[in-house]
Amino acid sequence: MSRALIPAREALAQAVQALGEALDFKYPVDAALSGFFRKHHALGRRDRAWIAESVYGVVRRLRWLRRLSGEQSTPRQLLLAWLARGEEWSAGQFEGLASDEERLWIEALKGVELSGGSLAERADLPDWLCERLLAAHDEEGLLQLAQSLNQPAPLDLRVNVLKLGRDAALARLRDSGFDAAPCSWSPHGIRLTGKPALQKHPLFLDGSIEVQDEGSQVLGFLVQPKSGEFVVDFCAGAGGKTLQLGAMMRGKGHLYALDVAEKRLARLRPRVARAGLNNVHPMLIAHERDARLERLAGKADRVLVDAPCSGLGTLRRSPDLKWRQTPATIDEMVARQQAILEAAAKLARPGGRLVYATCSLLGEENDGVTDAFLAAHPEFKALSAEDILTRQGIAPGTGERLRLSPLTHGTDGFFAAVLTRI
Repeated sequence: MSRALIPAREALAQAVQALGEALDFKYPVDAALSGFFRKHHALGRRDRAWIAESVYGVVRRLRWLRRLSGEQSTPRQLLLAWLARGEEWSAGQFEGLASDEERLWIEALKGVELSGGSLAERADLPDWLCERLLAAHDEEGLLQLAQSLNQPAPLDLRVNVLKLGRDAALARLRDSGFDAAPCSWSPHGIRLTGKPALQKHPLFLDGSIEVQDEGSQVLGFLVQPKSGEFVVDFCAGAGGKTLQLGAMMRGKGHLYALDVAEKRLARLRPRVARAGLNNVHPMLIAHERDARLERLAGKADRVLVDAPCSGLGTLRRSPDLKWRQTPATIDEMVARQQAILEAAAKLARPGGRLVYATCSLLGEENDGVTDAFLAAHPEFKALSAEDILTRQGIAPGTGERLRLSPLTHGTDGFFAAVLTRI
């Protein structure tokens, strides 16, 4: 159904309803929106895109908007405030959408100048998260980081090097009318301007390209798998990094993709086939202590542990996480990460490489877990992530441990430590 068949007033009403459901924070915002659109299947593509962008805009800047419009603001007031101040709509754009009373309120809102406020309020963060991030940033640096996290993420692609080179992929995408450029850090990465539809593009359909954030791609170069090796992706999920590792191995050797969720592994299988890989072995495990892991113990040349984490490095894509996570959930994450790293380490052979990674910005999930593991395991030592990447022509300049951020690198926030069994 087109915009002509759905009046703007109705689209606004639908956006208010979708926002109200999202602000319950019972589910991730993308899941809440998917459920909303399933119930309102008559909405056209343009309306869906506008509703989704508006909901994400409010969730990103929720604390700022509540300061502007009042802590007890309704979803409709929050949306109108976002359109007036965040999207900078003119008064004329609200004609036919807002009542006379609402338009007077909007005009008053446009004149509100916020001053003072706590650092957390200015950063659009909950108090507890602001306090924890201050452990690694000064106030100005934290505000800059928060601003970068409040921007929508770009669309990054990874070229499947088994099928074609990046230059060839760039040329074909540009021929198709896409504004495409090489990524800054990943030799296999392409960044697109805007959010074009890719699902029906021939390169996507034949597995030549996959959507994957550039920061996530850099993790693959820390693992640095070689053709014919025995490699384990311990927390494979839907398999984005599994596909990358398999392609870097030229489809040769053994690549075990482990996960506790059968549905995620089921989604991986068709992607593996599309990518042209025959060295990937999906393996469902009940937990990190699963007895089936014993047959892999001490065999792996490379082990990647992209651990379940708070996801706070991905706030550009999942801004609801800053409102849904709590100090208690972080503590639970840390305990789980420690257990997973302990289990994954047993799979590495002597001389094998173990990469521990998260998409978190919090020290307790990153350095805290790594340092505790090294203190308890003298049979492992740290390697320099910067040295490993520099030898491959990648120079993000992050030091011994990888630390990527949207502010400095234009990627999601990632941490990684590279270890080897002595």
